[in-house]
Amino acid sequence: MKKELLIRIKNGDEGAYQELYCLFKDPAIRFCNSIIKDVEESENLIQEVFIKIWEKRDGINPELNFNSYLFTIIRNRVYDYLKEVKKNEFVKERYWQNIMEYQTPEPDLKEERIFKIKKAISVLTEKRRKIIQLNFEEGKSYEEIAFLMNISKNTVKNQLVKAKQIIRAQVN
Repeated sequence: MKKELLIRIKNGDEGAYQELYCLFKDPAIRFCNSIIKDVEESENLIQEVFIKIWEKRDGINPELNFNSYLFTIIRNRVYDYLKEVKKNEFVKERYWQNIMEYQTPEPDLKEERIFKIKKAISVLTEKRRKIIQLNFEEGKSYEEIAFLMNISKNTVKNQLVKAKQIIRAQVN
C-alpha cells in the first residue's frame, strides 16, 4: 500500500500526499516532541518536513523504507533546530551581558562618571568642546554644526571621533 502511495506522490498526486501526511503526522510529531519537548514547535517542524518531502518528491524511492527516510529527515531537522536554539540562546545571553555591562551605574558611580566626563571635556580644544556641545547638548546634526561653525561635515565628524576617543581614555 505504501509503495503505491509513494508512486502516486512521486507523480504529483496531492490526494496521495494528503493520505501519507495523515498516516505519518502523529507518529512524526510524537518522535519530534520526544526530543525537543515542545508540541507546538514539533508540529511546525513536521509541517516543514512534509513540505520538503512534497517539494522533493521526485527523489522518493518507493522501493526503500519510507519510515527510515521520513524519520531521518525529521531527526536532521530537529538537530538543525536545536543548533538554532543554542545559537539564539548564546546571542540572547551576550545581549543581556552587554545590557548589564552598560547599564546605568549606581548613583555615586554615576556622579563620579559625570564628573570625569566634564573634566575630560574641559581639556578639549575650544573647537571640539563647541562641537560636542552642539551635538550632544543641543542635538544638532553634523550638517547643522558644519553650517554654524563654517567647517565641513567631515571635519565635524572627525573632531567628534577624536573628542570621544579623548573622553573615553580619560573616563575609563
